[in-house]
Amino acid sequence: MYKCIYEGGTAEIVEKKSRFICHVKPVETEEEATAFINEKKKEYWDARHNCSAFVIGPNASLTRCSDDGEPAGTAGRPMLEVLFNEGIENAAVVVTRYFGGVLLGTGGLVRAYQASVKAGLAASKVVEKLEGVRASLAAGYTVVGKLLYIFEKNKYTVLSSTYEDNVTFTLIIPKEEWDKALKEVAEASAGQCELIKEKDCVYGIVNGEVIEF
Repeated sequence: MYKCIYEGGTAEIVEKKSRFICHVKPVETEEEATAFINEKKKEYWDARHNCSAFVIGPNASLTRCSDDGEPAGTAGRPMLEVLFNEGIENAAVVVTRYFGGVLLGTGGLVRAYQASVKAGLAASKVVEKLEGVRASLAAGYTVVGKLLYIFEKNKYTVLSSTYEDNVTFTLIIPKEEWDKALKEVAEASAGQCELIKEKDCVYGIVNGEVIEF
């Protein structure tokens, strides 16, 4: 689907004595983005520029950017392009510049602001949102080994497993593999087991752990 910021970060680069400090934050609304930008402007009130960009909604339906006094098109728009190129939505970035006394030129400014945003994203936890199916499956002990092999082979996520009279699994299966999963489970269990769809879901993987949104 797309990427989002699970946890924001901060990074700083120096270009010809100018300091560029990037702050990244996940946001869901224009109001949240605006509040974040104003907060950073207040925090870095003594800086020459606090340039910003944000993208919100599916397919980046709402975007805004600001050069905050830099030459037109050298800061806000290049920052926004980094978010577009990385496929990131629902995020706001602010890059604070402390002028170091050396002019960078328009090309140098574009490169510096883009490099700062890339550094900020690298310092953040970025997660890809994926479409999946949350499903349950009850199985007898004689077929559990075969089922676990299928889960491992296809990298299906086992959220929980309960061992009682039968073994009950709760899984997340990528949406595009749902039909394949139904077929493999039926074949492995000779028709004894069936995946039961609970709901469509959106999930991601952070530090090796699956989270649902």
